Amino acid sequence: MSVILVFLAVIAGFAGWWLSHQRLTAKPWLEQGPAGDFVDLDRSALPTAKIGLGVFLAVVGCLFSLFTSAYFMRMGLSDWRPLPLPRLLWLNTGVLVLSSIALQCAVAAARKGQVDNVRLGLVTAGVTALGFLIGQLVAWRQLTEDGYLLAANPANSFFYLITGMHGLHILGGLIGLGRTSAGAWNGARPERLRLGVELCAMYWHFLLFVWLCIFALLAGWAATFIDICRQLLT
Repeated sequence: MSVILVFLAVIAGFAGWWLSHQRLTAKPWLEQGPAGDFVDLDRSALPTAKIGLGVFLAVVGCLFSLFTSAYFMRMGLSDWRPLPLPRLLWLNTGVLVLSSIALQCAVAAARKGQVDNVRLGLVTAGVTALGFLIGQLVAWRQLTEDGYLLAANPANSFFYLITGMHGLHILGGLIGLGRTSAGAWNGARPERLRLGVELCAMYWHFLLFVWLCIFALLAGWAATFIDICRQLLT
């Protein structure tokens, strides 16, 4: 339960920081000045698509928090045999970081109207995301060749389940990234292109955060961190 609370607290912190920048507390009826200066205030500063994505990411965050809680509860039993963390996961993590950085650069380019740089950022993000997925499959193959099969131990099952679920979300994100990239090459309106790139960046940054939590969990760092927090609280 404490793991879920910690994870949800972090998610809530990010959500609160993001929402605080969306003019949700603005009161346009109290604004003073020419009406033309506030023509856009009757429309929400937060696009519906971003709200929908935020809700979806909250659900995904809860899903992974439940996986994390189940992981901690199951590892306390005597038959738990943690598998060694493949070194390739370090490289995969770096590749996913590059993918997220590329999308953030694409966002900056979209806000400046630099379509060529947007295309470059989208392609870089897509290629590195594919590289991450391929690296994950290679890591799986290495583990199975070393005898760490899915049904051999509960720790193995959790490893394949959690990393596989994260990989599926990356794969789903690539579909959205492909649609946004198609719009960048087909001359989509600047506002629509910018929104699409920002949505992809939101999704990618969130999945990067989730992966870093998963990586810490599989490496054993999360358990150490929870133990330290418990000792501080007691």
